Amino acid sequence: MASAMGSAMASAPAIAMTGQGPGSGIGTAAVTGARAMFAADVASRSLGMELVADGPGTATVRMRLRPDMCNGHGIAHGGYVFLLADTAFACACNEAGSVTVAAGADISFIAPGRAGDELTAVAALRSKRGRSGIYDVTVTRGAGAGAEVVAEFRGRSRTLPPPPAGHAAPVEVPVDDAAPDDAAPDGDAAPGRIDGAGPPAAS
Repeated sequence: MASAMGSAMASAPAIAMTGQGPGSGIGTAAVTGARAMFAADVASRSLGMELVADGPGTATVRMRLRPDMCNGHGIAHGGYVFLLADTAFACACNEAGSVTVAAGADISFIAPGRAGDELTAVAALRSKRGRSGIYDVTVTRGAGAGAEVVAEFRGRSRTLPPPPAGHAAPVEVPVDDAAPDDAAPDGDAAPGRIDGAGPPAAS
């Protein structure tokens, strides 16, 4: 996330260091928004990720591959590439005042990464209806015109309802099993579908 990360990390909520369980603090004002959420993201920050930029529906996160992130073939382990893309996805879909979680995601690996490579993940909103969204993330090695695509990722998001005052929101991911003519009770598209007219678009 960007150079302003220093101040954001300095004010990181206690959850970032206490090792509390999943969901503790989620939905509180302290951890909404991309920057506050990233400041509390021990997993991503421990891998050296940086939030380079963020805005409504967008985020850019970068990470330098270390030797201990490579697999038996000497190339980047796919799990680390996925994690980088997923972090950019999370930052893009978590706007201030809301809590959004992943309902599903998939990735296509295009080219291998190697130790020493700096990877950049750029996430962008593609479609949103009600509390459901689709985001695409492109992971590249290098920057500018010479950047090489390493992976393409698609994430499906779900924004949680606001929690009652003084309570943390439960972390719930909807099951993608709604019948085609079902509709969510809050008027959104049925869980797992963006437009209410069919299954999620194929990645």
